[in-house]
Amino acid sequence: MAGHSKWANIQHRKGRQDKLRAKLFSKLSKEITIAAKMGDPDPDKNPRLRLAVKEAKGQSMPKDNIDRAIKKSIAGEGEDYEEIRYEGYGPNGVAVIVEAMTDNRNRTASTVRSTFTKNGGNLGETGSVGFMFERKGAVSYPVEAGDADTVMMAAIEAGAEDVESTEEGHVIWCADTDLNEVSTALEGDLGESESTKLVWRPTTTTEMDLEGMQKLMKLIDALEDDDDVQNVTTNFEASDAVMEQLDG
Repeated sequence: MAGHSKWANIQHRKGRQDKLRAKLFSKLSKEITIAAKMGDPDPDKNPRLRLAVKEAKGQSMPKDNIDRAIKKSIAGEGEDYEEIRYEGYGPNGVAVIVEAMTDNRNRTASTVRSTFTKNGGNLGETGSVGFMFERKGAVSYPVEAGDADTVMMAAIEAGAEDVESTEEGHVIWCADTDLNEVSTALEGDLGESESTKLVWRPTTTTEMDLEGMQKLMKLIDALEDDDDVQNVTTNFEASDAVMEQLDG
């Protein structure tokens, strides 16, 4: 299991999500409704819905919003969404994976392609960058959850594969198929997580300078501004100095 991590670099900063709180809640609601529609509306009987609810709670989404999203699926409301993954390259050749839920495949594909082109990237074929990532479960905890050794022991007992601890918190990694089981076991030792979700974890990274990062952030912001886009993941890595300049 690993120690120090650059995960905060690879995933764009949580603070960026805070800025888009209303849009984030909308995307979380969509995931909850879809998960409930595809399976049982009872989270205890539907692993995907249970994870969606956990993630929503971790992002401080009000309980009323969560209940409303589930009731929407029970009432048969909402569009029939299709899940699509797009892959492409951003500035400096950084790999980008875009996960979308859409009721109009042509509209979404056109918008995503245009967004890549306008922001110094290009949309590729399915699989064009996917080989640079692996599907994993990621459970995030704040620093207050415990020191690195405490979190490491809890992760081992829960059946996790890896732990990355930094000054910003802890990320516990597991096989994608084990996420529900591992996150439930961790709750018993560490309490409720900040985030519990399936992610694309880069196996190779692309080092970015300040100019490249500024361009990449514009691409990510534009993609995330699309209501059809649920998640954007890249394999960028940048030094602390570059990230500090970017945040400033």
